[in-house]
Amino acid sequence: MVEAVIVAAARSPIGRAGKGSLVDVRPLDLLGQMIEAALAQVPQLSRTQIDDTYVGTAQPAGEQGYNLGRQASIFAGADAVPGATVSRYCASSVQTTRMAFHAIKAGEGSIFLSAGVESVSRYRLGRSDGMPDTHHPRYADAEARSARRAGAGVPEWTDPRDEGHLPDPYLAMGQTAENVAGLRSVSRAAQDEFGVRSQNLAEKAIDSGFYQADITPVTLADGTVVSTDDGPRRSVTMEKVSALAPVFRPDGTVTAGNCCPLNDGAAALIVMSDVRARELGITPLARVVATGVSALSPEIMGLGPVDASRQALAYAGMSASDIDLWEINEAFAAQVLPTVEDLGLDLERVNVHGGAIALGHPFGMTGARMTRTLLTGLTARDASTGVVTMCAAGGQGMALIVERLS
Repeated sequence: MVEAVIVAAARSPIGRAGKGSLVDVRPLDLLGQMIEAALAQVPQLSRTQIDDTYVGTAQPAGEQGYNLGRQASIFAGADAVPGATVSRYCASSVQTTRMAFHAIKAGEGSIFLSAGVESVSRYRLGRSDGMPDTHHPRYADAEARSARRAGAGVPEWTDPRDEGHLPDPYLAMGQTAENVAGLRSVSRAAQDEFGVRSQNLAEKAIDSGFYQADITPVTLADGTVVSTDDGPRRSVTMEKVSALAPVFRPDGTVTAGNCCPLNDGAAALIVMSDVRARELGITPLARVVATGVSALSPEIMGLGPVDASRQALAYAGMSASDIDLWEINEAFAAQVLPTVEDLGLDLERVNVHGGAIALGHPFGMTGARMTRTLLTGLTARDASTGVVTMCAAGGQGMALIVERLS
């Protein structure tokens, strides 16, 4: 049976939105550099042999609009290669890999670009009033409902359908994290400890040279080369993090120290059939074993990785204990901790080089970035299997299982 294999992977440094190293780079230019870097890893492959280009982005509008996937093919000098842009919000570039995986398994193509990009810095360019108000009136105002519940002394979150409302997919992600923290009794201290862990592990990984191997530098228009993530902070302690004020609710638990920031970044993978890889003399990095996607109330979207991971493991005939390394996107510590608990994971196998709290989370990039980091981590530890999983805005989860081959 034909298998889908990853033969190249490149990810940019992650910039801080609005004030970081990549604020002046258009998303297509950032994405183009990562695609070129991935193609350079497999010189045996002619770009005209690519069957399709899939690009994930959470907000396919403005500079990220007009079908970035097709534009990416053109920028790569492959006018005859089609392209599509995909949004599954935070899981967009896991979805692009899933599409490549499925097409290969179905025999409808053998070589695909799977990429992701997000430039939060560029969202509001050309707008005098920020992002447009798109909130559909059929969705009840979840923030107002939460405030009413708090005043009445009822739990932080209950299913809105119990009150005759549709769950609100527009609810701010930090509010959904507060809902999960209340629902699952995740304390402020536990969240802060996890945030400190992420920063400390990222610092250790940087000092060991891990991220030097993981990151593909970006060249800016003025010739400046950016080769490190903006986000990781040194010498982060519980004392420092516990002093931070809540961001989303006055009496809340989510702070800048236990959730991810807003970011810019891009990443690209090349996924092909194992048959074509052998024909071209390309040694695969990893095999795509299985994927999973799930949904739940958007107001507690952070728990999405649980069912998605279980689904992927079931498709693969595996259990959580079979996995050597887990990359769980750290949108919020409040949702990672119950995910780890529900899946019965050993924390020593989870985000061992830090995660999005330290590194950042450029939404459309994150799935491909985590895949690249997972492959780097499996190689560094001479380990075999890994999972990339995350929640996604709107109440979804995705998971991807890979097996390292080289």
